[in-house]
Amino acid sequence: MAEAKHLIEVSDIHRHFMQGGKRVDVLRGATLALRAGELTALVGPSGCGKTTLLNIAGLLEKPTAGDVIIDGISTAHLGQRSCGRLRRSHIGFVFQFHRLLAEFSAIENIMIPQMLNGLTRSEALDRSKQLLAMVGLSDRHHHRPGTLSGGEQQRVAVARAVANAPRILLADEPTGNLDPDTAEEVFEHIANIVHATNTAALIVTHNQGLAITMDRTLTIRDGTIEIV
Repeated sequence: MAEAKHLIEVSDIHRHFMQGGKRVDVLRGATLALRAGELTALVGPSGCGKTTLLNIAGLLEKPTAGDVIIDGISTAHLGQRSCGRLRRSHIGFVFQFHRLLAEFSAIENIMIPQMLNGLTRSEALDRSKQLLAMVGLSDRHHHRPGTLSGGEQQRVAVARAVANAPRILLADEPTGNLDPDTAEEVFEHIANIVHATNTAALIVTHNQGLAITMDRTLTIRDGTIEIV
């Protein structure tokens, strides 16, 4: 059987910042690759560069050196607008804080990115109902974020992240603000969606219990990636 194609390759990434007149090297040649249907944990101590690497992988931040290859497309020399188009078409994000729009209902929060991506209201509504069902929130369509529990809000955020059927899902501590039982439930929904849709997922987490349940674990140490 042929080896599955990499959906994202983060190649020899370097990133440094100037702080107080001194150069701080956060990433020193970090390299990783993800395949379709693969759920990968990214772990490491606070301040080691996990979020920086995730932002670079998601084309939210440019590296000092190196390349991010999305579905075979090199982004090293792409401009901001081209990176934005590629990000919208290929990448979904889940953050530690759900970042839902407080004035809109759960289903509207999921519909909006689809409509911005060209779907009609009717098409977006139908898909949003399906996504809410996938995360166990069929009875919460019209609830605004303020009336949902923390776990429910994060499940809506997960549904929103995959609303436009991204090939790649990037999550930054998506269960970090949840109690252990709720965190496990939210992660289970993420894993089910990743495997059901054949998405490549990279999840930053401090939760070792969740990390060991993923397909593999990567560790950032001294600015590079180690496979555990």
